[in-house]
Amino acid sequence: MCEYFVKADPIQYEQRTRSVRIRGMLTSIRLENMVWDVLAEMAEDEGCTTNALICTLHDEILQHRGEVPNFASFLRITSLRYLRRCLINLERHYQPADGQESAAVFQPSVLTSRTNDKAVSPRPHSSVLAAVKT
Repeated sequence: MCEYFVKADPIQYEQRTRSVRIRGMLTSIRLENMVWDVLAEMAEDEGCTTNALICTLHDEILQHRGEVPNFASFLRITSLRYLRRCLINLERHYQPADGQESAAVFQPSVLTSRTNDKAVSPRPHSSVLAAVKT
C-alpha cells in the first residue's frame, strides 16, 4: 500500500502560491499542486474559473461561520470532501440493483486511469458547492 503513495510525483505535493482577488483585496494562497488541480476540476464542474470558485467558497464560509481563520486549510479539506463525494457517487453507481448480482466489483483502482501519470476522478452527480456543504 505504501508503495503507491511514496511513488507519487513530487510535483503533486509541491506547493504553489497564487494570487486571488477576494472582495477587491488581492491575497496570496499557497496550496499543493494537486489541491490546485482538484479546485480547477471543481470550478470546471461549476462552469466558472478557479478564482471565481475560490471567491464563492470564501463568501459562503464567511457567511456561514462569520470568519475564515485558515482559508488554505479550508480549501484543502474542501478538495478532499469533493473527492470523497466523487468516490461515494462512484460506489453508488457500481452497486447492483436489488436481487441482482454485481457485474463489477468495486475496487479503488477503478478510480484512477493512468493518463500521463495523472489520476482521472469521476464527476459527482450533484453540484460541487452542494457537495462541500454536506
